[in-house]
Amino acid sequence: MTAEAGPAVFVENLRKVYRDKVAVESLSLQVEHGEVFGFLGPNGAGKTTTIKMLNGLVRPTSGRLSVLGRPLGDPVARRRIGFLPEQFRFHEWLRAAEFLDFHGSLYGLSRVERRNRIPDVLALVGLEGRAQSRLHTFSKGMLQRIGIAQAVIADPKLVFLDEPTSALDPLGRRDVRDIIRTLQSRGVTVFLNSHLLGEVEVVCDRVAIITEGRVAAIGPTADLLSGDHVVEVRAGNVSAMLIAQLQRCYTVLETNALPAAGRWQTGGALQTKENPVIADCRLSLSIADDAVPGLVELLIREGAAIHALVPRQRSLEDLFVDIVQVGGDR
Repeated sequence: MTAEAGPAVFVENLRKVYRDKVAVESLSLQVEHGEVFGFLGPNGAGKTTTIKMLNGLVRPTSGRLSVLGRPLGDPVARRRIGFLPEQFRFHEWLRAAEFLDFHGSLYGLSRVERRNRIPDVLALVGLEGRAQSRLHTFSKGMLQRIGIAQAVIADPKLVFLDEPTSALDPLGRRDVRDIIRTLQSRGVTVFLNSHLLGEVEVVCDRVAIITEGRVAAIGPTADLLSGDHVVEVRAGNVSAMLIAQLQRCYTVLETNALPAAGRWQTGGALQTKENPVIADCRLSLSIADDAVPGLVELLIREGAAIHALVPRQRSLEDLFVDIVQVGGDR
């Protein structure tokens, strides 16, 4: 069996328990060769633990997994994997070329291979002019770039990037997107974990959203975002009872009227009536296209004054909030 046999990543009923804490519970997913796969979830959902297990840094409590067709920790597969952890500390006294040479040697690359690869990966991450600069002179964004460079120094078939754009400005994030696309064009599978959902939506072929160590949604990004749309509503004369009715009938993603100790808070002023009227209410609802007329009819019937009603395409952030906070599934 070659390192490329089977899917790039295969996980079935993966579980990890630390004493009395369950970090990952019955996690199953599959990543195909050559795709950019987004791995999303709130803090504490088990993302980093899963990535560590896939890289052989943490041993699972139970379940099956393989990477590049090989079992956990197989040396053939590990030589074909690149990894940029979320929190990293590099040898700041080294020059960029020395740092990459060191990591290339850890992968078993020959001196000639390292000499040929270092200029290529520095160019890939936009640091071609900094080969002789010491890492302590690098900005956070440059350190993020050199981190990606070390992850791809050995020409891997699979790269795990854990929050690769966390220290970058918008131009830097766009550069990372270009790097990911370049890697994909070379046949590299990219397993991407990021809190920047807009970035994930643009660059990923498929995504998985996990909560409490389980997969809550998985599939092609376009498929997950098809169907329901988001409607932004701004209306006056909206009662607390109407908002409660909207929450029963639709998935309300956001509202400016929030319950607090049995009251409704709007614009910083507490209202104490049993059914207060909100003069300027803004809501975001997840709703099917054919349900919009019914929404308008409900608002008018209940006496709301509609100032604006704007449908828009649902975003990955909307889906994420729906699953993680509202508890919807797909």
